Amino acid sequence: MKKAALFLANGFEEIEALGTTDILRRAEISVTTVSVTGDLKVIGAHQIPVIADALFEETDFSNIDVLILPGGMPGASNLNAHDGLKKLLLKQVAEGKQVAAICAAPLVPGGLELLKGKNATCYPGFEAQLLGANITGEKVTVDGTITTGKGPGLVFDFALQLVENIAGKGVRDKVAQGLLLS
Repeated sequence: MKKAALFLANGFEEIEALGTTDILRRAEISVTTVSVTGDLKVIGAHQIPVIADALFEETDFSNIDVLILPGGMPGASNLNAHDGLKKLLLKQVAEGKQVAAICAAPLVPGGLELLKGKNATCYPGFEAQLLGANITGEKVTVDGTITTGKGPGLVFDFALQLVENIAGKGVRDKVAQGLLLS
C-alpha cells in the first residue's frame, strides 16, 4: 500500500488538509496526519481543532511515498518554521520521491529552492516566495515529483491529481466517480 504523510501546523487550511486526506483514503492510500506542533491537537485557520495521527518527532518517514503540505495562514508559515520538516523535504526530493503543496504551502519548498526551474502554482500573492519557479497559475501543476495546487476551492483537483500520481488514472477516475465529480 502506498503511504502519504500530511503535515499539520496551527493555522492550517482545514478544507485542504481534511479534504486531501479523505480523498486519498478513499483511494486506499494510507495517509498519516502528522503534527509539527509537539501536540496531537492542532488548531486550523478557522479555529477547527483536529487530532493528528502522529507527532513529527515520533514518526518514521522512511517508507513514505509522498509528503503533503496543506496551506492556510499562518499554517504555511508555521510549517516553514519547522527545520525538521524542511530537512525531510530536501531528503524526499533528493531521493526522487513525491512532494505536494497547496495554496500558500508551496512557499516551503519554494524557499528551499526545490521549485527552481520548475513549473508551479500557488495562492495568488505568494508567487515571489517560490524562488526561481515558473508560475503557471493553473489549478494544479505537476513537474516531475512535485505537485502544487492553487487554493482551497481546488482541493478536489489537487487531491485527485495526487491519487493519479500515486495510484494511477484508473483509481483517480473511480474515486472521482464515487464523489460524483465525473
